[in-house]
Amino acid sequence: MDLSNAQQIVVVGGGQAAAQTLASLRQWGFAGKLVLIGDEKALPYQRPPLSKAYLKGELAGERLYFKPQEWYEDQGVDVHLGFEATAIDRSARTVTASDGTAHAYDALMLATGSRPRALPIEGAGLGGVHDLRSLADVDRLRPEMSEGRKIAIIGAGYIGLETAAVARQLGLDVTVLEMADRVLARVTSPMMSAFYEALHKSRGVRILTGARARKIMDDGHGQVAGVELSDGSEIDADIVLAGIGIVPNVELAADAGIACDDGILVDRDARTNDPRVFAAGDCARRPLVHSGGVGRLESVHNAIEQGKLAAAAILGRPRPPEDVPWFWSDQYDVKLQIAGLSDGHDQVVVRGDPEQQKFAAFYLQDGHVIAVDAVNAPPEFLASKKLIQMRARLVPSELSDMSMSMKEIAAKALEATR
Repeated sequence: MDLSNAQQIVVVGGGQAAAQTLASLRQWGFAGKLVLIGDEKALPYQRPPLSKAYLKGELAGERLYFKPQEWYEDQGVDVHLGFEATAIDRSARTVTASDGTAHAYDALMLATGSRPRALPIEGAGLGGVHDLRSLADVDRLRPEMSEGRKIAIIGAGYIGLETAAVARQLGLDVTVLEMADRVLARVTSPMMSAFYEALHKSRGVRILTGARARKIMDDGHGQVAGVELSDGSEIDADIVLAGIGIVPNVELAADAGIACDDGILVDRDARTNDPRVFAAGDCARRPLVHSGGVGRLESVHNAIEQGKLAAAAILGRPRPPEDVPWFWSDQYDVKLQIAGLSDGHDQVVVRGDPEQQKFAAFYLQDGHVIAVDAVNAPPEFLASKKLIQMRARLVPSELSDMSMSMKEIAAKALEATR
């Protein structure tokens, strides 16, 4: 469907995908009316710093925002904050917000994001139990994170480990509880899990794997006293942080009959099964053009890219390039940069020395590089993005040979693909 004559576009959301869609539409010449509906009172803001610099107090709140208030005014964006989008009428082409207002659309972007998965155990509603997903979440948590207090973090994914790092740097006593047999089990290799477990233990974090939380204990006054595990042991805690994953916010779309399956289903242009409705960011399940199949990508890269793809499709522009997925995580003085998706790898080649905290793990499938985890190793990360995109074949012995520069290895591999 040609939407290049659209007069009014509504964007629902308050994160990177929403901000990118609005910016790209204006940048590429859309002169009609733009409406932004966000259930938070804050303008669209960055999420990654929440568990890092903002939680630590090193980043001022105003620096989280993608654009200042003046930008929305100058660009003629009609902003409705603090109101949830509650219903889509696809026949009438309207979105109703929780304040009762209905907003007409010629094209609609759903950038509804995700929410933390709720702890399914007794005591999850006690005072001192926190999630970490929004600006408001961090503003509630940060005043409690004072030196000497005890925090139990349930879940050893990136959010859990990033928060553990900040908590230790602030002087808290930190225990991480992970149900799996290793940290980061869902997202990386055993070798990388071992590296991060050793890193945190060296900084004084207590990590318990194979640990299932059974209930959060009450101090008798409605506040956290600790966590009881399934084996009957108890972990003392003043604060509990739940970091057990996220749930995509698909209810608005699903209630309107838009196809969903662990996310709002979209095509390469971020378009749903309704040609006037698009979805982007954590809430969207998209084609993974570099690795095949479909999936949700919880990343800045994905939100930016899908925002651009949707804006281009609405305006009838050529499809922008689709990059290899990339991610990052900052923990202490260690920066992890990830390119590609390692699912399906059959070989891991390590380049550099993990003991020096400067190395990269390359994931190969039938000799082709499909992903890399680069720890304090920018050259490996940057080179790998192009190598993954071209499905370059790498020689493991050369890849692990530090006498060969990454530039030489990449040039040789790329030449072989021609």
